[in-house]
Amino acid sequence: MQFISEQRLDDDILEREFTLGEVPGVLWTPGSASAPAPLILIGHPGGLDKMYPRLIARARHSVAEGFAAATIELPGSGDRPRSAAAEQVRADLHRVLRAGEPVTDDIVDRLVLPLVDQAVPEWRAVLDALLALPEIGGPVGYSGGVISIGTRLAAVEPRIVAAVLFAGSFVPRAIFEEARQVTIPLHVLLQWDDERNDRQMALDLFDAFGSKEKTLHANMGGHTGVPQFAGEEANRFFARHLK
Repeated sequence: MQFISEQRLDDDILEREFTLGEVPGVLWTPGSASAPAPLILIGHPGGLDKMYPRLIARARHSVAEGFAAATIELPGSGDRPRSAAAEQVRADLHRVLRAGEPVTDDIVDRLVLPLVDQAVPEWRAVLDALLALPEIGGPVGYSGGVISIGTRLAAVEPRIVAAVLFAGSFVPRAIFEEARQVTIPLHVLLQWDDERNDRQMALDLFDAFGSKEKTLHANMGGHTGVPQFAGEEANRFFARHLK
């Protein structure tokens, strides 16, 4: 891991951009922490520059609670190389959406599964590097989307002990089977009127999770209308499980 920039934000947060191989990311840590901080991995749909205002808002809330927070650029996003297959399936998706046709399982599989297959090992490699830093301890939580990435991480990564998952993306049927292997505490956020989300699919995925402790937090509103208090509830969830 190489740190390529560093700045101290006005609320005593140290923000550092890094690269691990070809994967860029950002790490936020408390500027005056006296002990190694628990870590929250911040998931998002890609495009660090585009997503930065929302990511830094989430990171500020996490650091204010005493956590470190980190995120990475997803494959095919930002300045990372594009995949011809991914570009084609996105075109197929936009075509059926414009036509008002149903999104087929084939499109969902081609869109999501290659992304999950590449992103999850990258997240785990970044986690290895982050936990080697003296200012970061554990335990580790995952917060955000893409929900299929979060589901697989929760199923295969034993260092992640709790997760806040954002419903709002297409979910392949294979991920439903992986969800049954997830046993850590979960807090799932669902926007009830999300124009980009199949509500019933989100409810079915929540039902499939094998966790004994799982909470569905549903709010009225569209994809980007998550109320501030929903984030506060997520922080309280992490405070219970990471401290």
